[in-house]
Amino acid sequence: MRYDTELVCCFFVFRILMQLFSSASQSTTSETFYAKPFRLTYMLDLNRLKALHAVHVYGSVGAAADALMVTPSAVSQQIAKLERETGARLMERNGRGVRLTDAAGLLAEHAERILALVETAEADFEALRGAVVGRLNVGAFATATRGLMPAALVSLKQRHPDLWVQLSERDPDRVVREVARGELDLGVIQDWLNRPMAIPEGLSKATLLDDVADVAVPADHPLAGEREIELAALRGEQWISGSPGTVCHDWLVFTLRSASLEPVIACMADEYPTQLALVAAGLGCAIVPRLGRDCVPDGARLVPLRPRQSRRIYAVWRTDAARRPAIRAMVEALAESSRKQENAWAVN
Repeated sequence: MRYDTELVCCFFVFRILMQLFSSASQSTTSETFYAKPFRLTYMLDLNRLKALHAVHVYGSVGAAADALMVTPSAVSQQIAKLERETGARLMERNGRGVRLTDAAGLLAEHAERILALVETAEADFEALRGAVVGRLNVGAFATATRGLMPAALVSLKQRHPDLWVQLSERDPDRVVREVARGELDLGVIQDWLNRPMAIPEGLSKATLLDDVADVAVPADHPLAGEREIELAALRGEQWISGSPGTVCHDWLVFTLRSASLEPVIACMADEYPTQLALVAAGLGCAIVPRLGRDCVPDGARLVPLRPRQSRRIYAVWRTDAARRPAIRAMVEALAESSRKQENAWAVN
């Protein structure tokens, strides 16, 4: 795999260097390019290209270091080596920080394509071997982490003991960004069917399940014993919501206003068990999905909504990595966990 990857890199880096050399010969400023000739062989170090690309994407050395999980000095050292090896100045002072030069911007744009091709080459090679091995960085929103991931990870560990999975809990928007940037290999996200989430170009997704949401009301609420509740019947109620800016908060406000209800937010809590506790205390109503739902407190009642409200749960990954056996194995494990969850809901 290393040999095939380096052939791909060699071809594209050669093209980059030719463009840089052409730019250098046409440049009228001596500050951007040094007299030192380009040395192609050193450009095959992907870590240098990753460092430069990260600074280009995140806008600073510090932010790039956080994304790559290294120190800022390590990023600076990689770019300094790249400067010496290309003979081009790649960063320059800009007030208290630094900015990339035009030469660095050109190289970073090509680096993005190179890194994508490397990922595709690695995925194709792993697919050829058929081995589910290596490391997989996975991100998921809170209720999926609690409701789907435990069973999926146990199944994956039993079937593929040589695959190491690192799980991180993230908001759906952040999961999508980090998958697109290559910080996560796979993510589990949600969108509400009446307010879908945009998926950037270059990502693929698979539906895992539809998660129905019910309205939670205090046990002594006049509608607590109903078989179904229309949102319009909850006019004048106070609501328990997630924090402003979160997917669930924005969806609740959108849904209530779509039903001609002006949301009055009494309390904000991002975890649904906390929302249920606040409902049980008589502090308001909440709309709570079924996935990852803990035991309902005695002081709260859950009633289905009419029309039904639900969110769709997806797995999402970079299309360039779609052939990786580890990606396929993770998606299959999540799909199996989702089917078990749906079967449990059907029984109840």
